[in-house]
Amino acid sequence: MRQLLNTLFVTTQGAYVSREGETVLVRVEHETKLRVPIHTLGGIVCFGQVSCSPPLMELCGERNVAISFLSEHGKFYARVQGAVSGNVLLRREQYRRADSEEKSAEVARAVVIAKIANCRTVLLRGARDRPEAPQSPELEAAAQRLARLLDDLRQPSPLDAVRGVEGDAARTYFGVFDHLITAQKEDFFFHERSRRPPLDNVNALLSFFYTLLAHDVTAALETVGLDPAVGYLHRDRPGRPSLALDLMEEFRPILADRLALSLINRQQIRGKGFRKTETGAVMMDDSTRKEVLVAYQKRKQEEIQHPFLNEKLAVGLLPIAQAMLLARCLRGDLDGYPPFFWK
Repeated sequence: MRQLLNTLFVTTQGAYVSREGETVLVRVEHETKLRVPIHTLGGIVCFGQVSCSPPLMELCGERNVAISFLSEHGKFYARVQGAVSGNVLLRREQYRRADSEEKSAEVARAVVIAKIANCRTVLLRGARDRPEAPQSPELEAAAQRLARLLDDLRQPSPLDAVRGVEGDAARTYFGVFDHLITAQKEDFFFHERSRRPPLDNVNALLSFFYTLLAHDVTAALETVGLDPAVGYLHRDRPGRPSLALDLMEEFRPILADRLALSLINRQQIRGKGFRKTETGAVMMDDSTRKEVLVAYQKRKQEEIQHPFLNEKLAVGLLPIAQAMLLARCLRGDLDGYPPFFWK
């Protein structure tokens, strides 16, 4: 398995990222604040008023290091990358399967099964961590409901039916998500999922993590030669990385939701680090965003045992591992796509 590379997050407003030989420099007010060898990086993410030099973009293009530009609060703007690599025959097979509702349903069903199973694990862990809490029976009941939905997917199903089960599972899961928040309830509560814009602190945190995860999954798909825009569960829409959103589904509970809950319940972030704008959108301040980014990077460095590959790998390599497995499935090396199940 490949080595886990770092992602350089540049959050200081007014920073200028440039090249010096084989090194990435981050300058603020003409003072060099950081030097990072290019070979240690898998990506660069710039937040807000951060600019990059053309020579740096050339270096990153040559080394397959994508540069993403986000707003100061995490809204995706654009992505700069080098020439697209990968086997054209692999992409043609990806497109052919996407044109077939039956083939799309096969991949979509595998992804949704893993998503529901991983969401169920999150709920059961929450109930097990606080068995005496009055909310535990509701968490267990929701987990049982998810188990019944998994039974509905045991046999091949039409694509619309798979999407319907996924929607039911999401409503069940987020319907009890607030019970998993055990600290700072005045500042962190969850009533429903709100995205554009996030309307409370928890939704702001989840949306931020989902943006980071989308960046990592998109990069992984491009690395193995797949087109992130053509998916199976999520249908084509201009500007939307549908396949990245597909693959993200099985990671959201473990790489985003659990980490968000941990930061809140351990009080590593505080309500004062969030503010509501005139439009009603909730945003993180700079110090909170940096705390969240550090936690995300640490989580990616943790090791787990991959159930299908049967080897230990860093959590941050899960996207590339699953992208490789999907590519093998499309090539015909595997009978079906083996999604990731969290134990």
